Formats: sequence, C-alpha cells, structure tokens
Amino acid sequence: VNKIDFSPVPPYNYAVTASSRIHIYGRYSQEPIKTFSRFRDAAYGATYRDDGQLLVAGSEDSSIRLFDVSGRAPLRQFDGHTKPVHLVGFLSDKYRIFSGGDDYSTNLWDIPSATEIVSYGEHTDYVRCGCASKVNADVFITGSYDHTVKLFDARTKSSVMTIEHGHPVESVLLFPSGGLLVSAGGRYVKVWDVLKGGQLLVSLKNHHKTVTCLCLNSSGQRLLSGSLDRHVKIYSTTSYKVVHSFNYATSILSLALSPEDETIVVGMTNGVINVKHRKPEERNEKSEKKRQPAYRTYVKGRTYMPKQEDFCVSKPVKRVLRKYDKLLKSFESSKALDAVLEPPIMLHTPEVTVAVMQELHRRGTLRSALAGRDEKQVNLLLTFVARRVIEPRFTPVLVTVADMITDIYQPVVGQSAIVDKQFLKLQEAIGKEIDYQEELLEVLGMMDTLFATFTEKRDTCLGENKSNGLTETVETNKN
Repeated sequence: VNKIDFSPVPPYNYAVTASSRIHIYGRYSQEPIKTFSRFRDAAYGATYRDDGQLLVAGSEDSSIRLFDVSGRAPLRQFDGHTKPVHLVGFLSDKYRIFSGGDDYSTNLWDIPSATEIVSYGEHTDYVRCGCASKVNADVFITGSYDHTVKLFDARTKSSVMTIEHGHPVESVLLFPSGGLLVSAGGRYVKVWDVLKGGQLLVSLKNHHKTVTCLCLNSSGQRLLSGSLDRHVKIYSTTSYKVVHSFNYATSILSLALSPEDETIVVGMTNGVINVKHRKPEERNEKSEKKRQPAYRTYVKGRTYMPKQEDFCVSKPVKRVLRKYDKLLKSFESSKALDAVLEPPIMLHTPEVTVAVMQELHRRGTLRSALAGRDEKQVNLLLTFVARRVIEPRFTPVLVTVADMITDIYQPVVGQSAIVDKQFLKLQEAIGKEIDYQEELLEVLGMMDTLFATFTEKRDTCLGENKSNGLTETVETNKN
C-alpha cells in the first residue's frame, strides 16, 4: 500500500493505491465501493484534488492518469517521464499538476490541454515525494533520494530553495501556514523554517528504522509519522515531544488522517489496511446524564419482618475475589506480586504474600515477576525476604525467592546503596540462622547421647531386678 489519501469533502472516502489498482473505500466500509484498474503495471500515489472530484495517479509505465471520481476511464493521460512516476499532486489553483519520477525530473502539467508546462531536472536521484502549498498556487515542494528537498515556483525556471536533509527523503509536508516544512528520511523527522531560508528548527529521532510517511491533523497541532519499525508516533507541534504512539503488525508504508481527525488509516507492507476510529464522545455524555434511582429504591423492603407462615429464601452471597486472585486468574504475574507486596498485606498477612510467591513458582513465572523492578521495589522485596526467611513455615519458599533475586540482580550490585544494604541484611539473617541451626544440631546430638545413656542404664536396672526375684523364689521353695 504505497499511498492513502482522504477526500477533502464529505463523506470523506479515501483512496488506497496498491499494486495495479486504486480502491475507493467509504469511512466504515470493509470492501471498496469503487476501483480504478486501468493500469498495465503498478499504480502510485493517487491523490485527490481540493474539491474531491478528480483523482490523479502515477504509474510504473511512466504515464500519469487523471480520473473523474464518478467515472471509471481516465479523463487525461500525461506522457513525458521516461521512468516510473511515484509523485503526483495538484497545485492549489486546481488546474495544474506537478509530478516527480525515477528519471530524476520534476514536471508541471496543464490539465485542460494535457500538455507539459515546464520540466525541472535539478534532482540527481529518484524523486519520490512532494506537496503543494495551500497559500501560494505557484509553489510546490519535492523530496528526493539525493538527500535534498527543493522548493519550486512555477513562475521560475529553476528551484528557489534547496534544503539538505542528510538522508534519502521519503516524505515531505507543509504546515497550513506555509511557513514550516517537515521532511522525513532515514530515522529522522526534521522541521525547517522556510521563511528563514530553510533554517533547521528541530530534528526528531524517535524511530528505530526508516520513516516512510508523514501526516498533520486538521488544526496543525499534531504531527504523525509512520516507520518501518511498525510504529506511528504522534508529536505535539508546540513542544515536538511524542504524546502518543500506535504499534502495528508489520512495517508501515503510508498513513492518512481524515479531515475531521476521526479516522486514522495505515497501509502496511503485507497489503493490509488498518483503520482506527475515534470513539464518539456523545455516549459518555449520555451515561453521565442517566438518571440515578431514588433513595427509596435502595431501602425498599429492608424493614420488612417475615411472618410465621412465610418461607424465607436466603440470597446466595456472591464471592468477591481479592485483587491478587483476579490478577492471578488473568495470568498477570508481575502485577499479582505487586498486589501482595503492599504494606498491609506484608505486615499483617505475610502468609498471603508467600502463598502467591509459591503459586507463581509453581506456574514457572516467578522469575519473570521478580525481574525488571526498580530500586524501591527491589528494596521492598529484600526487606520482606530478610525478615521472614527465618520463619520455618516460610523458609522453603523464601529461600528459593532469595536465590532468584540474587541471581537476577547480581549484575547491578554496587549501583544502589539501599539495595546493597538490604543484600547485606539478608546475608546476615541467613548467616545467623545457619549458626542457630548448627548450635541446635549440636544440642540435638548431645540430647541423643544422653537419651541413649539413660536407656542403657534403665535396661541394666531391670535385668538386675529380674534376677533378684528369681533367686528369692527359688529359696522360698526350698524352705
């Protein structure tokens, strides 16, 4: 999908150029409502005129075709380029077309007579993008793979301004005022002041791969950029900070925003078009205005006393899951661990915290839940483990937790005094517990020895008593 362009007039249909066809889609239609397929080879850059009645497109066979939106066959065909034409557009007077091709030339055409007005050969590489000024009907801009952006005036024989972008230029656009120019190429989006002779105002490097398309909203307060890194970034044009970002399945080639900013359409390398609609705000207003039940509705029947012959049916009590149970149910391991590390739970019901840790370990997600935490969270974890690891009922689980924490955060030891202190406390607590266990084992060994001695003495005493009894019996019989 190499180009998406919205019609500037209602119902704001949009033209999608892909392969050898141009499809016209309605705002909410899943299938194209119209298709232009009079191309022998690939079609490029279909663009609407300001009145939404005409559509112009370039092609792989170097010709430019002009269509009436209500018809099917081309109204005009412009031949003059010698190589594929990727850039086409209307000047704001509506009667002239500008184009740029892979033959490095930029041409200006007259629509009524279908003739070439002027041809500029100043670029030294493919001309792939451009736009026309809405303020001046003679001014248009082109961007080329020779790393330059050129500003042309139809009244002159050569360009009036050249801007060096520094990378092959993939997309350019002018602000509605005509004073600022935005160019995209490589990983950079650059904003230039045209009125100051092409002075660079800001260079944005928020994408990881080549930026392929640019777009402005209707008020000019938001700038959108799409890239091969599968992201669409939205910048504020006052601070040029990223205020929002969209993530897509594959690399993005084209991007368009509807005139009233309600719909964003993205074309991707796999031939898929992604359409996002803004949620209408009227529903929220209706929900806020919804009338609330009267107070008597809530207290109705509360004071009723059952009679002797009444049969009372008990209402089943709905079981409400705790926050950590809901998170465990939805397999959000890290958030479930956060929920049981809150002070009230850790201090008053530590068995809950340990039980959740044990469940995460059983699921095999404990390591991922412990990883990726900041200094404050690691400090909280280590404090809990150091305090409770010596309790016999928690020891088996917390020893595993302590082992994982040490393994995960060993590379960052020495970077935080707070975390290092907690590691030392944990080491000290485990060291003391090991000493206690050794002393208890020694005491147990002593007690085993004592018990063994007492048992031998008791057996000996019983044997002597038995022999004495037998002797006495024998003597009595003799007597």
